[in-house]
Amino acid sequence: MSAPADIDLSSPPDGMGVLAFRGVDAAKFLQGQLSANVEALNTGASTLAGLHNPQGRVIALLAVIRTSAEELLAALPRELVPGVAQRLRKFVLRSKVVIDEVPENYRVLGSSGSVPPPGTASLAWGSRRLLLVPRDRAGRSEGTDPAALAHWQMTDIAEGLPQVYAATSEAFVAQMLNLDLLGAIAFDKGCYTGQEVIARAHYRGRVKRRLQRWLNSNGVALKPADTARGPDGRTLSVVRVAARADGTQEILAVGNFSAVTEPAAETAAADIASTEVSGPLALPYSLPE
Repeated sequence: MSAPADIDLSSPPDGMGVLAFRGVDAAKFLQGQLSANVEALNTGASTLAGLHNPQGRVIALLAVIRTSAEELLAALPRELVPGVAQRLRKFVLRSKVVIDEVPENYRVLGSSGSVPPPGTASLAWGSRRLLLVPRDRAGRSEGTDPAALAHWQMTDIAEGLPQVYAATSEAFVAQMLNLDLLGAIAFDKGCYTGQEVIARAHYRGRVKRRLQRWLNSNGVALKPADTARGPDGRTLSVVRVAARADGTQEILAVGNFSAVTEPAAETAAADIASTEVSGPLALPYSLPE
């Protein structure tokens, strides 16, 4: 059985799972856990949000949609779903909310269409959409077209969209991943875990390391959590990668975003054998001065 024609399978994201939050306190509960203003979402509206530890470091990125007054769904890398669910359940206490891992109920697909197919939850994802499609409508095939996946990943890189995986969970403070520039942080909402650190960095302007886009043509394939270095010597922590057809890679990596070579001591402390990349390349948004 193939997928219905109204579902665009041309750009399926890879390895995404779904968490469901259900109950009268579902939105209120997430408001106290995530960096975005979840309670303000109307039914059908979505947002990117960060789950952080008390030090403001990003545990996971969640694309969240409010499907009804008492249900919200979140898409995130499948490898993080069990750990995120377990962590959040510790904070439920007396809140009337149930957290369910529902990978058997949905497939997470990608779409470039502006009108979501009926019966699917459609979340904003840069210039595109993530579709949470009931499996009985998504067809039996679980395969992913490598060319379509590569195109999706390249578009993510070009749009400066970060992702957090098991290898990079709790490695970066929110602003290092440009979450403030992507609408994933609400600075006018109430408290949430990590809020004090994130707000302090925002209002004091002390964010020196940011996500930027780079080209890796060195011939050594990079992966998230690897270390690279820029042409001016700055140390870079790889966040995500995408392969080009010519065998090179585009990457998103966090490093000092000034154009000044890092101090010699810091550069010497880095892995001197790390892959050198060129750039930075353009992003669709501007980094703060």
